[in-house]
Amino acid sequence: MVVLPAESSLATRILTTHVVTMEFRRAVQTGQNRGRWSGVPLESRHALRRDNLVAAGVQLLGGAGGPALTVRAVCRHAGLTERYFYESFADREHFVRAVYDDVCTRAMATLTSAQTPREAVEQFVELMVDDPVRGRVLLLAPAVEPALTRSGAEWMPNFIELLQRKLSRIVDPVLQKLVATSLIGALTGLFTAYLNGRLGATRKQFIDYCVNMLL
Repeated sequence: MVVLPAESSLATRILTTHVVTMEFRRAVQTGQNRGRWSGVPLESRHALRRDNLVAAGVQLLGGAGGPALTVRAVCRHAGLTERYFYESFADREHFVRAVYDDVCTRAMATLTSAQTPREAVEQFVELMVDDPVRGRVLLLAPAVEPALTRSGAEWMPNFIELLQRKLSRIVDPVLQKLVATSLIGALTGLFTAYLNGRLGATRKQFIDYCVNMLL
């Protein structure tokens, strides 16, 4: 598959975030007795702190008991002071949207890299169901978190457009969009129900059914 420039940039950002996170964790582990930021270049610290806060936000926003996200809780979970929170985010609403954007960006990168419908479904299940915290952020949080009402609506066209590009067997662009929109709606409902344990399907049954929808 030819990777579009935007998709390449998206994948690069994901890889950079992962590398930065690993550097942060190594620095914390090896430098606990010499200060938290020992060994971390000064110019990298802001990005590392932001990434650590977002990771904490994913865990809190996607918690099994529903969102429990306050600025204080995020800082406590990340092991940072509120000063560092406001270094990167204007307020709680800005932060919640950043957390949601992070999860959506990773989901888009996963789907973009898939070569076949089965690979796309399997990778998406691995990302969003095997790690249910992320799944709850993507699929459930917009329904209960007012700050995400607009974000959820803004991201939906991106997923539809991505699927539309993969429906190359359909020549008519209008029909492409109709089919892509219908499939995204159906798959969103299926993944939400599966994540909540309402389907009673095995992992294989669920993946096979979703793949058949895309063929």
